[in-house]
Amino acid sequence: MQTRMEYLFGKSLQELREVAARVGLPAFAARQMAEWLYSRGATSVDEMTNLSKKGRECLTAFCEVGRSGPALCQTSVDGTRKYLFPTRNGHFVETVYIPDGDRATLCVSSQVGCKMGCRFCMTGRQGFEGSLTAGEILNQIYSLPEREQLTNVVFMGQGEPFDNLDEVLRATEILTADYALGWSPHRITVSTVGLRKGMDRFLTESRCHLAVSLHNPFPDQRRQMMPAEQAYSLTDMIERLSREDWTHQRRLSFEYIVFAGLNDSKAHLRELVRLLAPLHCRVNLIRFHTIPDTPFHGAVEETMIQMRDYLSRHGLTCTIRASRGEDIMAACGLLSTAKKETK
Repeated sequence: MQTRMEYLFGKSLQELREVAARVGLPAFAARQMAEWLYSRGATSVDEMTNLSKKGRECLTAFCEVGRSGPALCQTSVDGTRKYLFPTRNGHFVETVYIPDGDRATLCVSSQVGCKMGCRFCMTGRQGFEGSLTAGEILNQIYSLPEREQLTNVVFMGQGEPFDNLDEVLRATEILTADYALGWSPHRITVSTVGLRKGMDRFLTESRCHLAVSLHNPFPDQRRQMMPAEQAYSLTDMIERLSREDWTHQRRLSFEYIVFAGLNDSKAHLRELVRLLAPLHCRVNLIRFHTIPDTPFHGAVEETMIQMRDYLSRHGLTCTIRASRGEDIMAACGLLSTAKKETK
């Protein structure tokens, strides 16, 4: 029976030490492998020429690097690019590259589809196909043609990062490690609808920025839009976040998609101010991007500006996020690989 190949890409330095020990390589070979994987861009074990020939042969017998380039690229009129990456079990995820002057942000996926079922999101409609490994998450970054231009990574693509937190934390650990890109954790933002089981761990184990998908300050109304509210109430989440120190470099933000006549009233604004007043945070107002067969409608620009100005006057840092890549279904809430999965 053929042995299933083990993937090196996505392993931490400690895990690479364990691999080295299994094939009879010295412990320092782990750092050499890490350098080839995360600094030199090796796509095969044979490229790791400072390992002994026998060591490479032993590695090749049961290991492969496990990187793969994008299967498809679409380019928006505004310069945004959406890439389709294959996963190791035959699925696909979408990844969005957003250039903006001297900044370039990559929106990565953590799952194929999503379990959260938010009513306004195409990924939620896709359903859940599986979680990505750390290697599959990192592959979206390392196999990106524009990797050298990246300044920031946001976990805001397909999936709920806190529902796959082990692999998300493994990926961010490698991104920030000295044997890999060595990024500051403050170049990375992880988004969540607010899962209780992941919140404490993330706040304790990570120094990356946090973005919470809020979208409505009233729990009963939020529950109708976002079923996750049933599992972890907004009130409990805000109480937990208020116990953290957000006054230094680590940033807390709240994402707020604005729906006409649904969450854009003065009552919603007053409740937002009351709810978020104890926190040092930012509110990002987001335009709703229409999806098929939806009862929701986006607010007009005048409403967006009035909401931003109201929140700003009442002490909240507030911005209107620029909409990017809508013509290629790359904007917020539009990512889905459901059609690709059926081919």
